[in-house]
Amino acid sequence: MCCNKKSGTKNGKAEMDNMAETTEKMQMKKEITLLNGVSLIVGNMIGSGIFVSPRGVLMYSASYGLSLVIWALGGLFSLFGALCYVELGTSIVKSGGSYAYILEAFGAVVAFIRLWSSLLIIEPTTQAVIAITFANYIIQPIFPHCEPPYDAVRLIAAACICSLTFINCVNVKWGTRVQDVFTYAKVMALILVISVGLYKIGKGETENLRAPFEGSATNPGMIALALYSALFSYSGWDTLNYVTEEMQNPERNLPLSIAISMPIVAIIYLLTNIAYYVVLDMSALLTSDAVAVTFGGETLSHAKWIIPIAVAMSCYSGLNSSIIAASRLFYVGAREGHLPVSLSLIHIKCFTPVPALLFNGLMTLLYLLVEDVFLLINYYCFNYWLFVVPLYSDTINSLIGVGIALSGIPAYYVGVYLPVEKRPKWLQWLSATTTKYFQMLFYCALSDLDIDVEPTAAKSK
Repeated sequence: MCCNKKSGTKNGKAEMDNMAETTEKMQMKKEITLLNGVSLIVGNMIGSGIFVSPRGVLMYSASYGLSLVIWALGGLFSLFGALCYVELGTSIVKSGGSYAYILEAFGAVVAFIRLWSSLLIIEPTTQAVIAITFANYIIQPIFPHCEPPYDAVRLIAAACICSLTFINCVNVKWGTRVQDVFTYAKVMALILVISVGLYKIGKGETENLRAPFEGSATNPGMIALALYSALFSYSGWDTLNYVTEEMQNPERNLPLSIAISMPIVAIIYLLTNIAYYVVLDMSALLTSDAVAVTFGGETLSHAKWIIPIAVAMSCYSGLNSSIIAASRLFYVGAREGHLPVSLSLIHIKCFTPVPALLFNGLMTLLYLLVEDVFLLINYYCFNYWLFVVPLYSDTINSLIGVGIALSGIPAYYVGVYLPVEKRPKWLQWLSATTTKYFQMLFYCALSDLDIDVEPTAAKSK
């Protein structure tokens, strides 16, 4: 898995010199440009939800007009959150996203619990669900009138995870190019949906939009739930903060990426929903399991196959950005001493966090073995929003989420808090052995902390 061309020297001396030069500063390269940053954010924010089931906001708001207001408010609130992350990302120039910021602000224990929840539930569950959705839409044309075989769906999902893990192991640029291409493709598909809607409006087919606020919800609780659904759809604006150290000129490109991405996503969401509302009545929207597919069946005739392909591409793009972010989270956690040292290794020539990527891929593959993986979404939701919102009304799932988070406390005590010499001997042996063999198997070495990061960290402390 070699990323650089070998120099054709007779005695290998030049190659050894190059190796020595490389190992002087062993860290991931700054290869993420402004355009890559925009693609990562847009690709992660616009997932399969806007294609499959954007009905949560409409269900709780109960009218087209109020739902569009909620979508706009969700975009505005998300922009505020994204601007806060811009400030954090340019002040604490570390990869790792919220984990890195919690570590600086609240200390190691709280940061470890956040990392622990991400490792056990948040990241692998999210990726498993995206991969399964991808597989379902890829295989749907083969089984148009029945449920696709369970094993086939899981195998395609596993192939999707493995292919993206391999791509990101080989070269950061490969991963960003995949992200760029698939993000462009799904945005084009949404532009097609929007164009059809605008064409219908131009023809005067606006019966569904007459009296748009009629029957609007007035219960503050229902409006709050509608807003929550919109905010969940906008999640993903923090993606770039997980790869801050790999950005070119992050002080400039991080704010610009957010400033460009957020309006794009908000406008696409609003116009796509307007297109849905023009073509489909409320009952069709609320009962459809895949709104965009229903929309395509009504309007695109023989070209309706575009929509399932667009959903699959959207899933592939979203999964790629999630893999990039999660692997950097585990890499930074290991570099800070909160995960095994072996996960902080990077490839000597490719400068990619190969062990962290493989670990993330393995965890996601394990979740594919769970037949009812969508049940885990409830645990995911609680753990993801643990530091933002109070417990949900679903007491059982909330308690399970609390249990998962709190199980990190004994793990922190044994693996982090205790001095190395007092930790269990088997744990020390396992850590040393895995690090040794990971270095040999994957041609990896320990990374150096970026010299630009150290002064910032020192000031924070």
